Amino acid sequence: MDAQSYNAALADLRTVRDDIKKTQTALAKLEAARDKQIARLAAYDKAKAERIAPAAGLSLAEVVDRAPELAPQALSAPAAPAPEPAAPADPEPEVARAPDAAPQPHVPQPAAPPAAGSPAEAPEPAAPEAAAPNTPEVAVVREDEPRTLPSIPDGEAGDAWYSHTKNLASTRPNFTQQARSTVFLDTDTGILVHRNETHRLDLGTRSAADLLNAVFAVLPEGAERIYITAGAPWHRDAERHPYLRDAVAAWLNAPTPGWRTDTGRGRDRMAGHFVHARHPVARYLRDDETAHVEIRSMGEWFDLEADDDPATARDAFVLLWQALRRHWDDAVVMGSPSQTGRDLWTRTIPARGQHSEGYPVLSEELRGLLHATAGQGRNELLAPPRVPETLPQLVEYDRTFAYAKHTWKSPVGPPRRITGAQFAAWSDKEQARALYGCGHWHIRATVPDTWDHVGLLPAPAPGDRAWHYPATPGTTFTTWAGGPEVHTALTNPLTPWKIEVLDGILWDDGKPLDDWAKKLKEAWSNLTAQAHFQQDPQQARAAHLASRAIRAILLYGIGSFAQRPRMVTGTTPRTQERDVPPDAEIIGFDDDLITWQKPTGFSRDPNAHPEWAAAIWSGARAALLTQRHRADDTYAGALHAAPGTVIAFRTDALYLTQPQAWPYHQQPGDYLKKGHLTGPLAAPTSEEELLTLRDTGRAALTPAPTTAGA
Repeated sequence: MDAQSYNAALADLRTVRDDIKKTQTALAKLEAARDKQIARLAAYDKAKAERIAPAAGLSLAEVVDRAPELAPQALSAPAAPAPEPAAPADPEPEVARAPDAAPQPHVPQPAAPPAAGSPAEAPEPAAPEAAAPNTPEVAVVREDEPRTLPSIPDGEAGDAWYSHTKNLASTRPNFTQQARSTVFLDTDTGILVHRNETHRLDLGTRSAADLLNAVFAVLPEGAERIYITAGAPWHRDAERHPYLRDAVAAWLNAPTPGWRTDTGRGRDRMAGHFVHARHPVARYLRDDETAHVEIRSMGEWFDLEADDDPATARDAFVLLWQALRRHWDDAVVMGSPSQTGRDLWTRTIPARGQHSEGYPVLSEELRGLLHATAGQGRNELLAPPRVPETLPQLVEYDRTFAYAKHTWKSPVGPPRRITGAQFAAWSDKEQARALYGCGHWHIRATVPDTWDHVGLLPAPAPGDRAWHYPATPGTTFTTWAGGPEVHTALTNPLTPWKIEVLDGILWDDGKPLDDWAKKLKEAWSNLTAQAHFQQDPQQARAAHLASRAIRAILLYGIGSFAQRPRMVTGTTPRTQERDVPPDAEIIGFDDDLITWQKPTGFSRDPNAHPEWAAAIWSGARAALLTQRHRADDTYAGALHAAPGTVIAFRTDALYLTQPQAWPYHQQPGDYLKKGHLTGPLAAPTSEEELLTLRDTGRAALTPAPTTAGA
């Protein structure tokens, strides 16, 4: 083959590739339609998987996977260990992301071309209790192919992991963030609020170009940040796309005459558009380079009700800024809660004394290990036969501002390796002290033979970063868990579990987050009190929303410490196809551009501290099981409810069949009774059914002063 025939063959291969992509898109639409039809058929009370499978061209197992309610009794009965529903650690689908964007859990869907450019930060997912109706359901986990968690190599190879990354540490900034001029826009009504001014705009087709032109027509000085309070213009053509993410990508990629994708400026490395199903970020630069603008969703900060207008959102941001300024004289509300939280935290790093030189970042190996072995919130639905098919009632208890309860102690200093042999040689007192301290442990756990309650420890389940909680008596499994959970398994009020420590990471106890969290908690307390006592309904609502924004700053600020491996997304003109990186995966294309992505490992983020996030998440999961209330001399949590009465865990919430007399003082970590639905009720078998019952129970509960809400 000569060079000419070689190039001709390459051209033919590109044509075949393009045809394959087009066929895959059409196939994805047909498969989505098939799955919807299966779901409709499964709702029929006499539906059988044996009849649906051949009609759908699927195996029996594939049909049951799409409609778990069709599982034969033999398949749905508990095995050893018992199959438990599991949910992703975060509620949003996977999105295309760029160097500094935090990845989201994977939800299978066809690839869609993201907008040109490289986003720098993912917007935070909506809080689980505010998940949108289209949030993917919890998958029913089966244990035929359990996932194996990584371990630390033996000997010197593993010992080398126990270090910090050279010349990389969190340090106090020596500059002040610059505030951005911000406006609030309802794209349903066209109402724009800028400071004390209100305008009504003609938004045309609600394209990005129409939004930008309309805003700059009434504000000659322009705006640097546009928050969309209602309307979700990126969903305007959703019916034309099989997935919301496709619609968002199309909206971001649409032509914007006079504007181009922003590539960042100065200290701000945030650049390019970010494709997200519900909370995208669009960044533009005017062609004459006189204006930088980003368009963001208000849902990154808090959920607005139908009657919340842009002025209420504006008032909430004013109250938020005022509350933060009482504690940080240089506080600036940035684009997202995680950006704001991270920036505020760096301004609490001591200027002198201990830790004034900063907090060093762990080795990439330990960061990778924590990423793979430290999950976030517990999401588990206990379905029949583990619970009765008919429930007498359903009561929801939600831990108020839960993560704020667990920031008082965090790992600091050099990580130390504790081998299984070393741990076994310690006295009981030394072992208890280590487990009560800041550690992450590789363990082998055994459920007691007499156990009749919920599982206590996370175990790897099939799927990417999926977890379940074995509870079948006699089950032995190997996993990683934080000190609070291991300590709970050994000291729980029912029966101690058998725990064998195989390996571990132990740090000194420190308070790197304590000052930051205390300031945020005080701001939250002041705003919730203001929401309660404010006589003006709009100002009361604004104060409540501002308190929710404080919660988001802490919640997503903690999440931002849990650095994850980067996936870089980029675009290359089709005329320069040879410039596509050789290790990249092509995920989309159009007539002009090829969109690709490739993994690049961990970035050199000076604020990457997954050990802090892991410790907080472990403490929060343990508190769902048992939590002491010293002032009331009592305990609360799932293990203090009768066996068989726990229906579900959902991050910070418990769902029970019996009400509890747990104390509630509107303090972080307290269990707030948020919903109560009387029965008889059919036990939920899917997340969708659980959320329906939850919403009905919240509406049925007599309204109470809950402005301090979770």
